[in-house]
Amino acid sequence: MKTKGALIWEFNQPWSVEEIEIGDPVKDEVKIRMETAGMCHSDHHLVTGGIPMGGFPVLGGHEGAGVVVEVGPGVDEFEPGDHVVLSFIPSCGQCPSCQAGLRNLCDLGAGLLNGAAVSDGTYRIKARGQNVYPMTLLGTFSPYMVVHKSSVVKIDKDIPFEVACLVGCGVTTGYGSAVRSGDIRPGDDVAIVGCGGVGIGALQGAVNAGARYIFAIDPVEWKREQALKFGATHAYPDVDSAMAAIAEITWGKMAQKVIVTVGELKGKDIDAYVNLTAKGGTTVLTAIGSLLDTEVNLNLSMLTLLQKRLQGTIFGGGNPHFDIPQLLSMYKAGKLNLDDMVTRQYKLEQINEGYQDMLEGRNIRGIIRYTEDDW
Repeated sequence: MKTKGALIWEFNQPWSVEEIEIGDPVKDEVKIRMETAGMCHSDHHLVTGGIPMGGFPVLGGHEGAGVVVEVGPGVDEFEPGDHVVLSFIPSCGQCPSCQAGLRNLCDLGAGLLNGAAVSDGTYRIKARGQNVYPMTLLGTFSPYMVVHKSSVVKIDKDIPFEVACLVGCGVTTGYGSAVRSGDIRPGDDVAIVGCGGVGIGALQGAVNAGARYIFAIDPVEWKREQALKFGATHAYPDVDSAMAAIAEITWGKMAQKVIVTVGELKGKDIDAYVNLTAKGGTTVLTAIGSLLDTEVNLNLSMLTLLQKRLQGTIFGGGNPHFDIPQLLSMYKAGKLNLDDMVTRQYKLEQINEGYQDMLEGRNIRGIIRYTEDDW
């Protein structure tokens, strides 16, 4: 079928909303009418080249929620009318990684950036007669998608689509960075570096895990104000000012857990993040850096002598097919504030405006809302 999508044709150029053609579902695939898409910073990395896809053009978007409209052969888990969230990493449940309990590291993830469909290895999306590379095999910046069932998670129909899309990446990643990868315990002091969608998810994870002090660090004053509303106890504009304050408040012990959720991770900043971390503590690197950035500033002696841990994480270190429904059940119970994380809604044609708002610090999370005009 023909629809539209937001494409990138070369690095450092604006998104182009134009006609695309998507294939029909084949074996193990699901067609979804999209209702909402989250505008995550990771899609901006596609623009800058920080996340290089297999080629151009690229169809952006990896956070999304919608309604199943058609299923292919072999799909018994879903039926038309089901409400679903897209998981930006597929989770087959059968590969060695999934069997070992690392479903966020499913072996199907090896093909996330090459654009070929999981089901048959073909390129199913076309634009201007060329193969299109969908972000993480999804491409939620389109009103319709056809995707492998391993990337689809069924949700309750009473969950608003506006908040459901957030758990396809940002909230699940941030929350899991705190409670799974960071293993925050009651009474821990925690620093959150970067207070966008992922950072606010991590902050709420720290609150629910029982952290004592939560230090929010972000250069944007409005984001610091929002962090305090979501449960941070202190807020600072930069690591340097936070360093002295955290040392004073904790009597020099520093934060047991430091969760780094900045827009772009830089190797030169790693030692500063580790210096925020207490003896025996953990620095969790959730933010994404450029694949070309291989140089890191780190005092190796202090890392060893103070027995600190430097932990990378993706998708919060959990199981998307379990974590997504669980987080949404917490939302329904009033234990997770997703409503206030949605700062603004945009039409697909406003995508460049939305990303400008993100880069200038005006959004916790902006979302694209599709309507009958798009379908």
